[in-house]
Amino acid sequence: MSPARAVVIGAGIGGLAAALKLARAGLSVTVVESAEAPGGKMRSVPVDGTRIEAGPTVFTMRWVFDELLAECGTRLEERVRLRPASLLARHAWSREERLDLHADIDASADAIARFAGGAEAEGYRRFCARAAEVYRTLEGPFIRSGQTGPTGLAKRVGLSGIGDLWRIQPFATLWSGLKEYFRDPRMLQLFGRYATYCGASPYTAPATLMLVAHVEQAGVWTVDGGLSALAGSIAELAVAHGAEFRYGAQVQEVLVSGGKVTGVALAGGERIRADIVVCNGDVAALGAGLLGRAVVPAGDKIARAERSLSAVTFCVRAETAGFPLAHHTVFFSRDYRAEFDTILRDRRLPPDPTVYVCAQDRSADGAFGGGAERLLMLVNAPADGSERPLSATEIARCESNLKARLQACGLSLTRESPATVTTPDGFAALFPGSQGALYGRASQGWAATFKRPGVRTKVPGLYLAGGSVHPGPGVPMAAQSGRLAAEAILADLGSTGQSGATAMRGGTSTR
Repeated sequence: MSPARAVVIGAGIGGLAAALKLARAGLSVTVVESAEAPGGKMRSVPVDGTRIEAGPTVFTMRWVFDELLAECGTRLEERVRLRPASLLARHAWSREERLDLHADIDASADAIARFAGGAEAEGYRRFCARAAEVYRTLEGPFIRSGQTGPTGLAKRVGLSGIGDLWRIQPFATLWSGLKEYFRDPRMLQLFGRYATYCGASPYTAPATLMLVAHVEQAGVWTVDGGLSALAGSIAELAVAHGAEFRYGAQVQEVLVSGGKVTGVALAGGERIRADIVVCNGDVAALGAGLLGRAVVPAGDKIARAERSLSAVTFCVRAETAGFPLAHHTVFFSRDYRAEFDTILRDRRLPPDPTVYVCAQDRSADGAFGGGAERLLMLVNAPADGSERPLSATEIARCESNLKARLQACGLSLTRESPATVTTPDGFAALFPGSQGALYGRASQGWAATFKRPGVRTKVPGLYLAGGSVHPGPGVPMAAQSGRLAAEAILADLGSTGQSGATAMRGGTSTR
């Protein structure tokens, strides 16, 4: 019997994980990607004769990748070089107010005690214990498992686990939950920022996002070459197991006949037959009919108010002075609530934004040889994409406000290269259907998590992967979705009597 044929739409990390597992299992796999390289949001851009990572920059939950590669006969360390970070991030509010968070809880508690007092340090220790409890409660029944609703989650944890679910405060907001541990507004602001990891506001995101603290303490690494290099390595491994990659190719429609998937049609008219299609694009693209009317029920229709945050990013090479940058540094605005109100209620860029800077030539603790360095600078923005593109005046004002925040904390930039700028409408063009929302549906309220589609759809043969589906956004969670999609496909093929055959040698095509 010939192997089952699978087409993966999109070479983001979810699609790459699915393609790798399916190719390893012996399916005939073709990955169709509109860009010229794999990675999706894990991308780099050319700036001043070099390349700068313009997407995710933090690598956590490495167990997802350890397990994925072990399942495929190799080890993560054999594919990329990782460097553990003892300094997680540096935070600043002014020239005098700076705080480092460390992977070691005691080191962070000591730093918080010096910065904000002993009571805040003790609150931090209690907060870390709660974050670990939240993570332990959710890892098995939620992160490692397929999509489910509240009732299904309760069934998975069983009677003995109901108390654990209740203790992790599923109905509280992150901001209100943090107030049980911190009084200093700067501490609330620092840990409230974890909501933005899912593209949400700390004032509406669920308290369960405390688990991010535990995820970071369990390990943060830098990846030589950036996360785009990790994507490239996984794509190469998928090719070695027989997958074919078609770059510069746009899927126009998912073909359905007799109520089930039969392949995809490309923008140029070519058709690729398939028994299985994995959509690694934003699920809102399906819901909007961008991949054909037959698969609309498999998508998600996300109202404007339910979209996650977008961003404006500036990638530059510059010399820096006046502030000791770490690899990851956050410069906080003076009024966090006003910042989120401006973005999410008024749908405007804030005049005083919180700024994230990734200094990509620095070690985790900030060591750097000097000269011009590669910087990714990011501010949050409303996800209005093509509905309301930012004007040149707004982008220039955003850059001015960003630099004013850096200067208020003592950082100055000189000898700057021209910046490569990506705005919400730019992200909307890169990721159709998203309107620039970088994390799919925003994690607003306790029920938002359960609104994300699972990897199986109502259309037989069509599966989903990526940060807009279960278990959620972020590099490791999106990769986990790809693993779950592949596992579901293999289980479903087994139940229908189909099976894979020995993988054939694959390759890369730019047709």
